[in-house]
Amino acid sequence: MNSDVDAIVLVGGKGTRLRPLTETMPKPMLPIAGVPYLTHLLSRIRAAGVRHVIMGTSYKAEVFRDYYGDGSQLGLDLEYVVEEVPLGTGGAIGNVAGLLRHDTALIFNGDILTGCELTELLDTHRRTGADVTLHLTRVTDPRAFGCVPTDADGRVTAFLEKDPNPVTDQINAGSYVFARSVIERIPAGRPVSVERETFPGLLADGALVVGHVDATYWRDLGKPADFVAGSADLVRGIAPSAALPGPVGEALLLPGSTVAATASVTGGSVVGAGCEVAEDAVVDGSVLLDGARIGAGAVVRDSIVGRDAVIGQGSVLAEAVIGDGAVIGSCTELLHGIRIWPGSRIADGSIRFSSDA
Repeated sequence: MNSDVDAIVLVGGKGTRLRPLTETMPKPMLPIAGVPYLTHLLSRIRAAGVRHVIMGTSYKAEVFRDYYGDGSQLGLDLEYVVEEVPLGTGGAIGNVAGLLRHDTALIFNGDILTGCELTELLDTHRRTGADVTLHLTRVTDPRAFGCVPTDADGRVTAFLEKDPNPVTDQINAGSYVFARSVIERIPAGRPVSVERETFPGLLADGALVVGHVDATYWRDLGKPADFVAGSADLVRGIAPSAALPGPVGEALLLPGSTVAATASVTGGSVVGAGCEVAEDAVVDGSVLLDGARIGAGAVVRDSIVGRDAVIGQGSVLAEAVIGDGAVIGSCTELLHGIRIWPGSRIADGSIRFSSDA
């Protein structure tokens, strides 16, 4: 049990890379593999024996409290702190200091899907006596991330943000363990970058900052392609979660959805509650949010279709993001990253590529 550990979940971002879906819902509350992403994370926190969770909220803060309440239905004790102005990751961590109950805190960025074993991360922190322990993962191309080299003893030696010539393939994976004393030293009331200010400052002060490197599943869910892929990985059991509302497999069909006998739903797709997939339609590697309707013979690949959106018969979607309530006409092609805003109406026979509508 880790009942002597707090958890801090940072969910204040606007999720602009996932627009237009985040126009109506904060990113951590978007359904991924049938439940809000945040539910997958909270289930992992509870499985690690942590009970007290503080959510650092900002954008659409009321949505989190309305959905989770005090956390008792998940076996958790949830508290909320609203960030009135953007404070950065470091500032958001410092902003919750007054609600900490214990000397150790697990901290999570609210848009990372990972299989990191939290008990092992905590064990590394305790065994080394670290002030801060970072979960590090290895990626093929680390240039777009914060690179974190470590020495032979696992001690972090530098923080290199988006280095064009990286010296390591280890990156900051967005999960941490902080000693309470470190959190309480973060300046209050102003933006603080944990990557550019807090962590380098700790190294300069001689603090013990340790890396916990593993090879578990990891994906940043910030972009539509990664959001869709992460959902499919959860459905197929590639990414672990105890919160999946059904068995792993090629598709997850939520209650109240209907799929015609001649339709095909594969690739880890999710068909949300109340959705309709008509005859001869193909849904592959995609997420259909509640109430979406896919017309006869339509093809939806690697796409997200918003709540109550309608895809006309014979239309083709590839790597598309369709906002809530949009209506896509028949025999229409929406391709290569195009985003359709909520409530939009696209005429029959349209062909559109990556652009906003």
